[in-house]
Amino acid sequence: MSKFNRRNFIKSVAAVTAATISASQASADTFTQVPKKSPISKNKTVMGLTSAKMPVVRIGFIGVGERGYGHVKHCCHIEGVEIKAICDIHQDVLDKSNQYVVAQGLAAPDQYTGSDLSYKDMLNRQDIDIVIISTPWRWHTPMSVDTMESGKHAFVEVPAATTVEECWQLVDTAERTQKNCMMMENVCYGRDELMVLNMARHGLFGELLHGEAAYIHELRWQMKETDRKTGSWRTYWHTKTQGNLYPTHGLGPVSQYMNINRGDRFDYLTSTSSPALGRKAYAQREFSAEHERNQLNYINGDMNTTVIKTKLGRSIMVQHDTTTPRPYSRHNYIQGTNGAFAGFPNRIAIETPPQKIAAQYENDYQIALKHWLDSGQIGRKPSAPSFHHWDHQLAKWQAEFDHPLWLKMGEAATQNGGHGGMDFLMLWRMIYCLRHGEALDQDVYDAAAWSVIAPLSADSVTDRSNSKDIPDFTRGIWQTAKPLGIIG
Repeated sequence: MSKFNRRNFIKSVAAVTAATISASQASADTFTQVPKKSPISKNKTVMGLTSAKMPVVRIGFIGVGERGYGHVKHCCHIEGVEIKAICDIHQDVLDKSNQYVVAQGLAAPDQYTGSDLSYKDMLNRQDIDIVIISTPWRWHTPMSVDTMESGKHAFVEVPAATTVEECWQLVDTAERTQKNCMMMENVCYGRDELMVLNMARHGLFGELLHGEAAYIHELRWQMKETDRKTGSWRTYWHTKTQGNLYPTHGLGPVSQYMNINRGDRFDYLTSTSSPALGRKAYAQREFSAEHERNQLNYINGDMNTTVIKTKLGRSIMVQHDTTTPRPYSRHNYIQGTNGAFAGFPNRIAIETPPQKIAAQYENDYQIALKHWLDSGQIGRKPSAPSFHHWDHQLAKWQAEFDHPLWLKMGEAATQNGGHGGMDFLMLWRMIYCLRHGEALDQDVYDAAAWSVIAPLSADSVTDRSNSKDIPDFTRGIWQTAKPLGIIG
């Protein structure tokens, strides 16, 4: 966005107050009920929040059965970390994590178990700086709130919240306690996503107009996890709601390209879903007629499509499908006035490419043209360089636009793994910011804005796809907040 356009836009926008919100109440009986409308905060914003430098970041983990175990492993290989304690309701996964930590020559963490609320005993400790939360979705907000209330920074898996009220609860608690609450959206640290962010910051795509994001990932097999693991609880979400259950993986990077909450923000959305057929059919095929999976009423549409409109008038399509048989995709599409990047597979089309790449295009074309002429003009004449044709050869673009953070840490990230290295890089960057007293790349406003798409999409689907306002969790700060820089 040009300075001229942004300046005029900011002048024309009045201060935005918290909107009246409709969504379902938190499902857990023991959790404090939160008002549907958040009052104007008297607390200081946490946009750009920094804390005192931590020579050593002391970590506690809640949940190490699935994602959490990977986080424990990665943190063992990051400088300046001490793993002080681990909490889980299952003893075997606690022992597995402890064994890995000790095998790396580190001190064995203390263990907390016994009940769903054992994590509160861990939070009473004074020798923990941050808590990494990797539990079923319904626990994310309560555990994050309790973590901040205990004087610690909260780092929580996606989504950070499942209701509009929970989103406000995270924001209000972070502002009151002045503690970080970062949703760990690992896809923001993928090599491709970082490169596209760098491209957008260099103005390669021109003025940004439209984005597309998705979580298209066939996960019916998780229905067979009936006692433990993700499918034992995630399956039931398909019986509770009719919207986008899991919007943040694709949406996080696109939001960063567009400077959401830092120059623009989500305004409203509309959402629609296909029929819910796939999981019922899978259950009938894979389980006996009397099996519990065949007694459930699956209501969440197999494909959900949500369209978000931003305050600057941009559009974002977000899709969710974990049921139908099709290849994995996050879309990762960004369109501007000068061209586009699309993922899965990666490809790019630019009307006016950088001079160096334009020269490569012309050289490649002349070589192809000469080959065509030398061959006696057999076959189709090669096309001249044009944005009408996708460029699938990304090496030259990576050489020009690979993100500095990936250039610095990409090799270590790849070696340590975790979804191609993005998990390790995310954790490394979190620890780096805390040790150096720098603001985190994502904050509680991002956690709320990206997570709230789930409950609001459900509201829209059940209301004949009528639009739903998206709250301004920043309370107007988005108009003057600085965009995420190209760090590293």
